Amino acid sequence: MQETHSLYLSISLALQVGLWHNTANMARWILFLIVVLLGGALGLVYGWVVNPVEFIDTTPDSLREDFKADYVLMVAESYRANEDVALAARRLALLGGANLTGTVSEAMVFGGQAGYAEDDLALLAQLASDLQTWDPILELGGP
Repeated sequence: MQETHSLYLSISLALQVGLWHNTANMARWILFLIVVLLGGALGLVYGWVVNPVEFIDTTPDSLREDFKADYVLMVAESYRANEDVALAARRLALLGGANLTGTVSEAMVFGGQAGYAEDDLALLAQLASDLQTWDPILELGGP
């Protein structure tokens, strides 16, 4: 009990001496926090009001390689759910490549390097396989 009381007393004295009697140091911290908050507020005003970023008519082909691979994986997951190869092909065509199987293969290579789960890589492989055997002319009801 005596040790606990002396611990509380020493902490109490340290707080009183360190915080409340050193007002010059406290004023410095308060000024620092005010400047940081003011800088953050001015940065937000500049970024949101003065010079905001405008994305106009962007498509998935403007994505970075890692986001393109994620997009292809999402298409593969959607394909697993609805099993519509034509819909998956239309979604993959938004990436701008004419070779849809190559697009999926690139995503598989990136996924292997990035450590995608085996299930995800299997989804991509299934989509690539089904795209190879898919014939768009038969889908349209052509000759």
